[in-house]
Amino acid sequence: MSVLHRTRNAPKPPVIGTPPSAVDELVTPLPTRVPRTRISGAWLGICVTVISFVVLIVFMLQNTGSVAVNFLWLNGSVPLALALFIAGVAGVAAAVLATSIGAARMTQLRRLVRRGKD
Repeated sequence: MSVLHRTRNAPKPPVIGTPPSAVDELVTPLPTRVPRTRISGAWLGICVTVISFVVLIVFMLQNTGSVAVNFLWLNGSVPLALALFIAGVAGVAAAVLATSIGAARMTQLRRLVRRGKD
């Protein structure tokens, strides 16, 4: 039976003439929690992404002043928000690259250890 089709146990009708006790309230089971699904995770991800983009847009609109940028032999001026955005994307790309290389190395070492046990 599915979690969504479960129902609470119907409370017993009170006997006429006896007051309800506090123990009866403690004994009744609480409703079961609905499990997380892929769709609920997707909605959470979409909400976080939209909020992040709104924050990013507000940041970029508030930091439109030009700054001088010198990188190796390249010289120029760009809006501050764009320079920070490019630096942030480059930092994330470097972190992802380092993480993926590390994960590949760990996988390689695990395979070597498994082959040694056989």
